[in-house]
Amino acid sequence: MVLSAGWPATGQEWEAVVKINEGGFDRVLRIVVGGVLVALAWKGTIGVWGWIGLVPLATGAVGLCPLYSVLGISTCPMKKAS
Repeated sequence: MVLSAGWPATGQEWEAVVKINEGGFDRVLRIVVGGVLVALAWKGTIGVWGWIGLVPLATGAVGLCPLYSVLGISTCPMKKAS
């Protein structure tokens, strides 16, 4: 299945286009923390700084951290050589 913009929709095809550098736990943690920060900012509890939560929310959703790429870090599990 291909999305309307022509991007592949499956995880394997997405990894072929983008070098995923976040593991499962890392992604879930980013999405949860980012979502909490955005929700608190939306409610006005922590002020405008809470909108910074959009960054971990987006990187967790995509699976790609630009800072990890620059630093050569990856939290993905190693793939088995076949």
